[in-house]
Amino acid sequence: MKEKKRNNLKTNNMNKVITDKNKINEILERGVEQIFPDKKSLEKLLLSGKKIRLYNGIDPTGPTLHLGHLVQILKLKQFQDLGHEVIVLIGDFTAQIGDPTDKAATRKKLTHKEVIKNCQGYKEQIGKILDLKKTIFKYNSSWLAKLSFADTLELSAYFTAQQTLARDMFKKRIQAGKDLFLHEFLYPLMQAYDSVFMDVDLEIGGNDQMFNMLAGRTLMKKMKSKEKYVMTTKLLEDSTGKKMGKTEGNMVGLNNSPEETFGKIMSWSDEFISIGFELCTQISLKEAEEIKKKLKDQKTNPRDLKMKLAFEIAKLVHGEARAKEAESYFIKTVQKKEAPDQIKNYKLQITNINVVDLFLKAGLVSSKGEARRLIEQGGIKVNGKAVKDSGKEIKLNKKGILLQRGKRQFVKVASK
Repeated sequence: MKEKKRNNLKTNNMNKVITDKNKINEILERGVEQIFPDKKSLEKLLLSGKKIRLYNGIDPTGPTLHLGHLVQILKLKQFQDLGHEVIVLIGDFTAQIGDPTDKAATRKKLTHKEVIKNCQGYKEQIGKILDLKKTIFKYNSSWLAKLSFADTLELSAYFTAQQTLARDMFKKRIQAGKDLFLHEFLYPLMQAYDSVFMDVDLEIGGNDQMFNMLAGRTLMKKMKSKEKYVMTTKLLEDSTGKKMGKTEGNMVGLNNSPEETFGKIMSWSDEFISIGFELCTQISLKEAEEIKKKLKDQKTNPRDLKMKLAFEIAKLVHGEARAKEAESYFIKTVQKKEAPDQIKNYKLQITNINVVDLFLKAGLVSSKGEARRLIEQGGIKVNGKAVKDSGKEIKLNKKGILLQRGKRQFVKVASK
């Protein structure tokens, strides 16, 4: 088993590392939960002017990155702006195993073909924040797929079963009588070897990834007698621990339109406002603290601050011009309950059609079942009136009728 030599990874040592103490302090403070072994030693390293190599790993379990990923990407950008070497590691091998972190049941196993399809748009999404010319992309199948069974046994000898069983969610599964599979034990080992193979100085990830990242720190010490720093970031969640993400149904994808981004953030509970400014925007820490104080003031309308949050995130991901358009769209369609100025137009050869089929043809729903569910919830309107009967027949005319899903999605359909 051979670890990758550090000088084999492309690096540009011509870039001077910036050692501005204020910027370094923001890196170490903003959105940071914990630093291992400690903040002072990492600060000392960054102030030394040495160029460090750091990474964040992303398992492509879905086709879009979301604001949870944005937290780490923004942290990578802070390091990149200071001249450090940034790696985005695509876990195309580990995604097939499935990270058991925070999961009450075993993840569904993915094929490598599914994983590669999922990550096809990642570079474009990440490029909205990071400078792709200065970003190294790696795929961990390049080394993990080449490990022999003997190599895996050798690596596993560095960890004990007690260390792995100490994981909180493994304990909960065992107590609940749920299955705990051996390949889930191996996931932290695979992630740990990523750090060793790439010979990194620092790994960044959400606080829920702490166990896996510390496994890499342990393996680095045992195999290379080297310190690997670990930085865990705060999670985008409310006071109850409810996260922003796919599972909760409030995910804001980096490939969403500016209008979708703005609208979804406006649907968040007020508890997300303060943490949202800290983790997902580039406003100053001072301003973020002032916003936190304003939220405690009964005279403050949280909606106004949420509007600012939605604008700042949309601006960061889509640019200021499109963020302004999204803000105007939201005000017009949601606050003023007006139809937007620009609406998609469709023409159909028919004059009479069932409302469910009509919304499906117009692209406002992905299935008939979804249309029926939305009708039951009062989420579908025709010419401003809610449709209550999924069997309703709609008569089209050449002038066109206005279809509406929810508060923000409109389509105009006419007969030819």
